[in-house]
Amino acid sequence: MKYIWWVLILTVVAQIVPFGHTHANPPVTKEPPWDSPNTANLFHRACYDCHSNETEWPWYSNVAPVSWLVQHDVDSGRRHLNLSEWDKQQKHADHVAQEVKQGDMPLWYYLQMHPLARLSEADKEAVEEGAKKSLGPQSGPEEHEHDR
Repeated sequence: MKYIWWVLILTVVAQIVPFGHTHANPPVTKEPPWDSPNTANLFHRACYDCHSNETEWPWYSNVAPVSWLVQHDVDSGRRHLNLSEWDKQQKHADHVAQEVKQGDMPLWYYLQMHPLARLSEADKEAVEEGAKKSLGPQSGPEEHEHDR
């Protein structure tokens, strides 16, 4: 019983830590040129919570220490690949197909609370193919300027 009280006290005190409580969704500046509506739908369903500026923040994203993990994952995901800022170079865009194929994305613990993000084998194949056609490889910003 003593341990339960300590856990309860630590959980209450953890709520004071401000990290993970500010849920900012910056504006969408540009999305990738999706090769099909199906690709866009699959990416929205499985990737957008961490890899876009359109994160849906569930109730538990306000409760520490889970909020810390959620905030960290969103910040990290946006840094590695942000599908809402396609007007900026996305250095990891050409890795998406491989990450999905290997089962590294979506993250296993994300799938526990987001069953709609689970991808069937057919979905994985469609994401891989759509990623190759829609996302990578990307040119650098200087090459984008010449394309205009």
